[in-house]
Amino acid sequence: MAGSTFGERLKMTTFGESHGEAVGVILEGVTPGVELDEAYIQIQMDRRRPGQSSVTTPRKEYDKIRIVSGLFEGKTTGTPLCIMLNNTDMRPSAYDTIKSAYRPGHADFTYEKKYGIRDYRGSGRASGRETAARVAAGAVARRLLERRGVSILAYTTEIGGIRCEQFDVDAIERNAVRACDPEAAVRMIERIERLAEEGDSCGGIVECRISGIAAGLGEPVFDKLDAELAKAMLSVGAIKGIEFGTGFQAASMRGSEHNDQMDAEGFRTNHAGGIIGGISTGADIVFRVVVKPTSSISIPQRTVDVEGNEREIETIGRHDPCICPRVVPVIEAMACMVIEDHYKRQAALHDE
Repeated sequence: MAGSTFGERLKMTTFGESHGEAVGVILEGVTPGVELDEAYIQIQMDRRRPGQSSVTTPRKEYDKIRIVSGLFEGKTTGTPLCIMLNNTDMRPSAYDTIKSAYRPGHADFTYEKKYGIRDYRGSGRASGRETAARVAAGAVARRLLERRGVSILAYTTEIGGIRCEQFDVDAIERNAVRACDPEAAVRMIERIERLAEEGDSCGGIVECRISGIAAGLGEPVFDKLDAELAKAMLSVGAIKGIEFGTGFQAASMRGSEHNDQMDAEGFRTNHAGGIIGGISTGADIVFRVVVKPTSSISIPQRTVDVEGNEREIETIGRHDPCICPRVVPVIEAMACMVIEDHYKRQAALHDE
């Protein structure tokens, strides 16, 4: 199966299925001699794991990671780093009644058309469970970026049409939806809980801010830094759109308004989101992603089965009524992977 490997100099390959024995990741290109332990990675895993609140799936996966290679005496060796997570709360029988039908919004239909077979147990590789491996890899990349003075922070700015009106960085990890506005968070939670009672779901917007990158990181033309961040984000199943800086608002702006003018101290604005020509400007890199409503809902929907017969379907199981809270650490992880990969490309450029 192609498409399970990401990165050029820092390369990760994820494996495993939602209701299989385990999921995991193999990381190649990790800098040797860096202090790392399972506890450091576990911090990020605990942020993503299910069953944390009333607005996330009740599936009980503790996501305890196990490093099986690439680490010796508490330091990375530079050899492939393999991280495993055993699945402990699998319930594949929950999908028996719909295994022959295509669930609306899921990859059931497209996977079967491509491969002639699909894992109907929670979508297999197409499940959000796969992102646990990404978060583990991203934690390693984050450890490498800390040595460079780079920080990456994501947070929810909108859920179900409710938008954050203020930015309080201390509030982000103190509310169940990881919103940057504690007052909006209360209304967001109420909206999600009400929709969950109705058997429905909602989407939202997550913003990410990358700080500490000097001007000059990135590649031109096809490997632009924003293009690669976009690919990374859109590879997450729940993400359906991305914008940098001012983003789509630029469509209604004039060039005189959108251009980031400069003075002796640097850029006076950051409409470009910290990237121009695919290369960092030295300003914070800022982007936002659109998170779609969770596809798994218990409201009856129309579909067809594998024989082409029309039927009604209800998705029964344990699903997030809104993916935003748990996608925040996934967005950070993918951003970490992209940025560290480009730092390694930059180092290779100067070694040539």
